[in-house]
Amino acid sequence: MTTTQVRATCPHDCPDTCALLITVEDGVATEVKGDPDHPTTAGVLCTKVSRYAERTYHAERLLHPMRRVGNKGEGKFERISWDEAIDTIASRLTEIAARAPQAILPYSYAGTMGLVQGDSMSARFFHHLGASLLDRTICATAGFTGYKYTIGATIGTDVEQFQDAKLIIIWGGNPIASNLHFWMRAQEAKRKGARLIAIDPYRSLTAEKCHQHIALLPGTDTALALGLMHVLIRDNLVDGDYIANYTLGYEQLKERAAEWPPQRVAETCGISAEEVENLAREYGDTARRGEPVAIRTNYGVQRVRGGGMAVRNITCLPALVGAWRHAAGGVQLSSSGSFPTNKQKLQRPDLLKQPVRTINMTTIGDDLLRDTSTEFGPKIEAVIVYNANPLAIAPDSGKVMRGFARDDLFTVVLEHFQTDSADYADILLPATTQLEHVDAHSTYGHLYMMANNAAIAPLGEAKPNTEIFRLLAARMGFTDPCFQETDDQIAAQSFDASHPRAIHFDWESLKRKGWQKLAMPAAPFAEGGFPTPSGKCEFYSASMLADGLDPLPAHIPPYESVASNPALAAKYPLAMISPPARNFLNSTFVNVTSLRSTEGEPHLDIHPDDSAARGIEHGQMVRIFNDRGAFVAKARVTPKARAGLVVGLSVWWKKLSSDGKNANEVTSQRLTDMGRAPTFYDTLVQVEKVAA
Repeated sequence: MTTTQVRATCPHDCPDTCALLITVEDGVATEVKGDPDHPTTAGVLCTKVSRYAERTYHAERLLHPMRRVGNKGEGKFERISWDEAIDTIASRLTEIAARAPQAILPYSYAGTMGLVQGDSMSARFFHHLGASLLDRTICATAGFTGYKYTIGATIGTDVEQFQDAKLIIIWGGNPIASNLHFWMRAQEAKRKGARLIAIDPYRSLTAEKCHQHIALLPGTDTALALGLMHVLIRDNLVDGDYIANYTLGYEQLKERAAEWPPQRVAETCGISAEEVENLAREYGDTARRGEPVAIRTNYGVQRVRGGGMAVRNITCLPALVGAWRHAAGGVQLSSSGSFPTNKQKLQRPDLLKQPVRTINMTTIGDDLLRDTSTEFGPKIEAVIVYNANPLAIAPDSGKVMRGFARDDLFTVVLEHFQTDSADYADILLPATTQLEHVDAHSTYGHLYMMANNAAIAPLGEAKPNTEIFRLLAARMGFTDPCFQETDDQIAAQSFDASHPRAIHFDWESLKRKGWQKLAMPAAPFAEGGFPTPSGKCEFYSASMLADGLDPLPAHIPPYESVASNPALAAKYPLAMISPPARNFLNSTFVNVTSLRSTEGEPHLDIHPDDSAARGIEHGQMVRIFNDRGAFVAKARVTPKARAGLVVGLSVWWKKLSSDGKNANEVTSQRLTDMGRAPTFYDTLVQVEKVAA
């Protein structure tokens, strides 16, 4: 028996981007474990990725190209050859492109976060074709936009520094489920005497283990941040020297924050004025003592109407108290802006010969149902889905289903399994998993460039995304040399080796070691140097004003709440959020039996007061509904959900739910204040018992 160990990287949409060691025995991957030498992974994997071999060798892996033989959505297919599949796709796309190339749409997101298998050869293909562009907004663009207006780029506190903070605020996230290696650092800080405070409408696993939990109403984070500013400024808990030297617009900010005394904040957020006062004082006093204070904010805060502003407001706080002076101080939303990723070489936007329209992936339900018009352009006639499962994850999914069910829509899906979206494919293509292909990775939770080596040969007839688009490009006569580049050649261009942060980057050496840390200062903004137009942290942003936005931090109420829409709230009085279930990652891993068995079935957490008012008992099946749709789940009566809030941990495959639906039946296609992102947590519903 030949046994080897291969260096790899977790590809999933998680900030941890773990370094993996794959044990291979006679060509079979027998163990997936964390690299103990990688400083952030430290040999520890989440329950999901520790079962990656189970997922790779799953009995339901797609191993051959297939063609639909039943109605769309039935999931009935017959096996065909790769030649037949490529010929069919190329012929159909060629015919459409000759008339209206923008009628072709790619739909992808973060099924893999790899720079090679994510969007390199695929982007080149669609750019050359002249297809519509896809605005990939479904996760983070609202928060990114608010953060960039304030800080200049998504650069923040290094996760490897958090253990030295004396106060850590975990704002809008559940890192036990979705950021395990940050949580390990936070726990170390806690053991060293740090205070941990969670801000979240839901008493998550993380909130339960913090010293304090502040359960505000969904979509009111903007107001809470303004209230903290009010107290910090009122009580002179700010760092005047840092403000004078490294910030812009403090006087205007003072006027705005003065409008948000604690009592107003308390009424807006559904918390007490004392919670506002005490949090601000604790944050300001700790910083004033010269001790590091850090905020880990996550994407939960930005999935509401004012999501971009929420992140902007939170991001102002460290500069007010001078938290950036310390390596363990500041804020982290994402580290992705630290990486000198070479998107021009990877994606080749220069292949696009003329301007084309952009379709927002969040509004795919509406857009698939649009006809040709002067405003919209040509009706969408073909969709190529890869690294995504829109039938499960896109909002207002009743419309998404009707769009993909169109008989005149040609749909190609590249997948590992027969997902909800795969059931609507005309041609279904088997893609390789991370163990079967080469990739390079940046991250959004730490500062290491990462390499993924193929550990095993592709199973069955599965092919990497890159190879599938190479085959299509060749069949359609694309002759640019970039379409002949190998995965290793693409990966070698992933990072700008001349950039000072990626100094000494070399793909072959990265493959051998598996990871290389960027050359970043421990405290990136200790002496200013923000990558904003002014070089300062911008409390007042002229860029926002130019973009038609309020240039100062503000409160933007939800679309759907008692305060903003009392008539709607009278009909649908419960706010609903649908954060990730611990054993799933978006819609990935839902079909892995061991993980789904642990998760059980779709549940809805509901507060005892709300359940009693509706005659709902623990364990009963309930129907959750609004004007957009409905789904069913089993009620869990628990104070973890604050009164007036229900929580449906997600995202379940529809076909694995009892009613063939999931939480996105009731979510909206409305977009955020900035960044054109979705408002998944800006949702009002009613809940009722399901008749026996």
